[in-house]
Amino acid sequence: MKTKHAGKQRLRQSAAIALAAAVAAVAGAGNAMAQDPKMSDGVVRIGVLTDLSGTFSDFAGKGAVEAVKMAVEDFGGKVNGVPIDVIAADHLNKADIAASTAREWIDQRKVDMITDISGSATALAVIKVAGEKKRISIVTGGGTTRVTNEDCTPYSLHYNHDTAALANVAGKYIVRQGGNSWYFITADYSFGYSLQADTTAIIEAAGGKVVGSVKHPFNTSDFSSYLLQAQSSGAKIIGLANGGSDTINAIKTAAEFGMLSPASKQKFAGLLMFINDVHALGLKTAQGLFITEGFYWDLNDETRKWSQRFYKRMGKMPSAIQAADYSSAMHYLNAVKAAGTDDPDAVIRKMKETPVNDFYTKNGKIRADGLLVHDMYLMQVKTPAESKGPWDYYNLRATVPGEDAYPPLSASTCPLLKK
Repeated sequence: MKTKHAGKQRLRQSAAIALAAAVAAVAGAGNAMAQDPKMSDGVVRIGVLTDLSGTFSDFAGKGAVEAVKMAVEDFGGKVNGVPIDVIAADHLNKADIAASTAREWIDQRKVDMITDISGSATALAVIKVAGEKKRISIVTGGGTTRVTNEDCTPYSLHYNHDTAALANVAGKYIVRQGGNSWYFITADYSFGYSLQADTTAIIEAAGGKVVGSVKHPFNTSDFSSYLLQAQSSGAKIIGLANGGSDTINAIKTAAEFGMLSPASKQKFAGLLMFINDVHALGLKTAQGLFITEGFYWDLNDETRKWSQRFYKRMGKMPSAIQAADYSSAMHYLNAVKAAGTDDPDAVIRKMKETPVNDFYTKNGKIRADGLLVHDMYLMQVKTPAESKGPWDYYNLRATVPGEDAYPPLSASTCPLLKK
């Protein structure tokens, strides 16, 4: 009897195991059917690689991460049936850290797209790694023209600004207004070199001249000696070919020296400044500065509506880079949806063939070399009397069409182009 009972028990256990296996198989089949086979890894993962703690953190940093998260939320949190995930890291403005982070993200965390990448040296390091591993990278926070010239890849895009556009917009206008002699205070790294070289070419083509320049280390606190050299040069315009806290520190020191007073014969051009920089300086110090921007929160109803949403989350208005982070993430997700896959070749192709039309820009076009060509704006900082309240900082002096702001595609040295 015991043997017969044990046999029945074994039969019941075998039947239960078979039933469980059948249920698991059906469930697995259902999951496989629910997940689009054209979507790899069951998730679309965006990595925001930015400066979270250094000189660029105010106009990129946490605001960049938040802007991308806003785009994902507005998109609905899923694309082609799979969830969208956002991760972030601080590259500490070091190219080797940026490169190793990008490599680890792609290899271990299966990141599909990397964006922001503030700083030119870090941007060049990341697009190289991403290009080798066939992952999309979108530079919104690095200005060097090398991104879409000699260092371009099939998977890299350049959003918001480059040094050629900054030079074209500010340099031409200022020379036309009589600012025909320049002295540069330049950051001693790739972005600074590009910005000075591009602006010099514009100045000279417009009939002006550069009388001298001096280079300073990245993240400098004392600009006294550099400003004294600029002052003694007698140049009408002192061009600041730097960014972030370097620009702020230079302008603060210039104000202490009385070089920003209305009576001064020398004027300053902040060649890469953002609204966050003006906010940090205050209108009393920054008034009258000419600034080239790719976006301003108060341009129209659309820019104001999105920017007020950002303000509620961050307690400050967005920089052009943070607005570009949202726009680039949304453009990427729309391309994934339209392509029906997260395959990088299909997605980058869709991104290049689809115009960018949102609050950030209208009819923006991504060229074959990866450059987003869009309108740029020459702003002049308001006086305290002109400002109607917090963050009301700019007078719009000129809207420059993208085709005039950026060099033509024929001038690009991107190896992807067939000459």
